[in-house]
Amino acid sequence: MAVNFPQITAEQLKPIAGVQLGFAQAGIRKAERKDLLVITVPDGASVSGVFTKNAFCAAPVTVCKRHLELNHGIRALVINTGCANAGTGAQGMDDAQKTCAELAQRLKLKDSQILPFSTGVILENLPMERLIAGLNPAIENLREDNWLNAAQAIMTTDTLPKAVSRQIQLKGKTITLTGISKGAGMIKPNMATMLGFVATDVAIAQQDLDALVRQVTDQSFNCITIDGDTSTNDSFIVMASGTSQVHIAPSQPEYVTFVQALTEVAQELAQLIVRDGEGATKFISIVVENAHDVAEAKTVAYSVAHSPLVKTAFFASDPNLGRILAAIGYADVADLDVNAIDVYLDNVYVATAGGRHPEYTEAAGQAVMNQAEITVRIVLNRGDANATVWTCDLSHEYVSINADYRS
Repeated sequence: MAVNFPQITAEQLKPIAGVQLGFAQAGIRKAERKDLLVITVPDGASVSGVFTKNAFCAAPVTVCKRHLELNHGIRALVINTGCANAGTGAQGMDDAQKTCAELAQRLKLKDSQILPFSTGVILENLPMERLIAGLNPAIENLREDNWLNAAQAIMTTDTLPKAVSRQIQLKGKTITLTGISKGAGMIKPNMATMLGFVATDVAIAQQDLDALVRQVTDQSFNCITIDGDTSTNDSFIVMASGTSQVHIAPSQPEYVTFVQALTEVAQELAQLIVRDGEGATKFISIVVENAHDVAEAKTVAYSVAHSPLVKTAFFASDPNLGRILAAIGYADVADLDVNAIDVYLDNVYVATAGGRHPEYTEAAGQAVMNQAEITVRIVLNRGDANATVWTCDLSHEYVSINADYRS
């Protein structure tokens, strides 16, 4: 069950001029489900991405990195679900490259202008005949208003499609940002087992977009965790079509407005992944304040967010909040003064001076734990840096979903 998941309709998702999306039911793993997606962008578009830091990264991740480095002008993306094409050795590399070649031939492009993406079961080879057979149907229904179908086409264990659209005013024109993401389990920063694709109609130089995507990722997709597992296929891509004819650069005042909008879109897509976490019943924000630096703040936040004992306590609505203190304590922060730390559960003052706050009551803690959305605020009182991580609880259903994942 998803936690306070918003209703998403096709009408809410604004098209991006020049960006077309087409899907197919290729039967890559299961019949009669959308599982293949093609996205095309106009000539001259800027495309940038960040990828998993897992050393066992999937073949399409390697090919994507290579094609982006060649800088031949990315014109299309192809995404399949059902098979991750990870842990597939030389055959997997051949299949990822052949996927690019087959799509490039149909679109009259170079192989290096295609970015391939896969998600699904690891250690299994792509069913290439089915994937290739699905390319023509996907190309035939390429449309600018296909964002909801696209969100559905990249789902695996997701229960709901994840998509966001936003419009802002820049230089007297309406600028649109629309994005989709997928992910529900094997979620941990650097990045999560997720795919994210955001398109916008601004024009931005490639080098500026490269820097911006890394910045935005660190404030969004690298701030979520569900189960502490870093996947092999994580990818977040931003496409700037340039069709609005609004050019932005870091030296312009409008740049700040655009960065804020892009960050908000990425954060919302990331939070939708947590809200739809496998078996999740609660959405939890871990806020760390007054840390020495942001890295330290994130270290403490992740320590709490990754703790199975903390997560199961949230699932049970059990105010066993000593588990939070323990997770802070083993976060491996040098010279941490536990007597200086304050801990809050929403607005309930839980701990101070190394122990329970004298006015804290079990009833007050229980009232917060019963909620579907909870904020844990940890004030370290050793600096002025802050960080927030979003996570969920760990339920019986998470075990069931992952035990039965391949069946």
